[in-house]
Amino acid sequence: MDARSRLIRRQDMVPCKVAFIDCKMPGSTAKENYSLIGPGVTQSADQIVNITEPHGFSLGVAAMPAGTTNNLHVHYTAEVFMVYSGAWAFRWGAEGHDGEIIGRAGDVVSVPTWIFRGFTNVGEGDGWIFTALGGDDTGGIIWHPTILRTAAEHGLYLTRANMLVDTEAGAPHPKPEELIEQLDDATIASLRRFTPEAMRKRVVAIGDRSWSSRALLDSVLPGHTAELAPVVGHGMSQDLEHAAPIGNPHGFSLEWLRIAPGQMVGPFRLEEKQVLLVFEGAIAVSLGDEPPVRAESREVFSVPEGAWRSIAAAGEGAAEIAVLTAGDHKKRPQWSEAIIAAAAAVGLGIDHAGYLAPLRLLPPEAQPPAA
Repeated sequence: MDARSRLIRRQDMVPCKVAFIDCKMPGSTAKENYSLIGPGVTQSADQIVNITEPHGFSLGVAAMPAGTTNNLHVHYTAEVFMVYSGAWAFRWGAEGHDGEIIGRAGDVVSVPTWIFRGFTNVGEGDGWIFTALGGDDTGGIIWHPTILRTAAEHGLYLTRANMLVDTEAGAPHPKPEELIEQLDDATIASLRRFTPEAMRKRVVAIGDRSWSSRALLDSVLPGHTAELAPVVGHGMSQDLEHAAPIGNPHGFSLEWLRIAPGQMVGPFRLEEKQVLLVFEGAIAVSLGDEPPVRAESREVFSVPEGAWRSIAAAGEGAAEIAVLTAGDHKKRPQWSEAIIAAAAAVGLGIDHAGYLAPLRLLPPEAQPPAA
């Protein structure tokens, strides 16, 4: 495989300014949408997708200048925000009045399905949010009726196929039966409700991460100093005491990985596809015997299922990476024979449930073969 084709560099990311029905509304004209892996919920046929290969989830970006708003809408599948930069006000409810939470760089917000949500960059400069969406087919989104009515005043319409029609740009006016049906008041009132207290349980601020230095089999070995912090679902942590604060099914797991300067993780492989989002520092990712590929801050690397990989900190400081792995189940890293032998030499192995354990307590079948 060509590892370089799995890297999405910042300069390779292509914005779309007409991805959604509210793109001509005052306060929303400057927002940009990026589809990095999978189409997500874009409503524009012109959206560029960097990696179209199905991963079990989609990954995109909302980039918005200060004061810009993404208006009220509903998702069918999970939506998780990973704030890269800026300060963001997330609001929810039928009219956006049920509550508001502020997210800042490094924070993660998981918004439940089947509620209206919107968000605004309330910071002083340009803001950038990575967004992960559950499933290869997200089903699109449902806009609040007021958004659809306002969009029509600007010549924008949404079809039943969830695609935009811009009559001001010359497209023919769609027939009434071709348009998506607006929600009525009774349907809106029947949607899920979340209190501010309930929503705060779906936020993991940067200071709330629970780091473990014994979350991976190789973390006890020289040159392999790394930590994991679970955030959403069952990831690849092998620390028996680890549990993600957001546990309901999303279709993927999310963990933070921190690698000390000059250190690495691996080699290991997973049955699932995995995506690495570099938030701080830089990493060098090696797939199999291929030369390492360098990924800088704000860049993304997709690891195929079954591929051997090593991840090394490549900058002067520590590297912090958001790690997305497909599936709601617990992931089980398969380590190289050299890692297994080195861990056994210091008395550490993996138990039958996939967690780190003292090797002397494990039955014979869990012992590594003699050298």
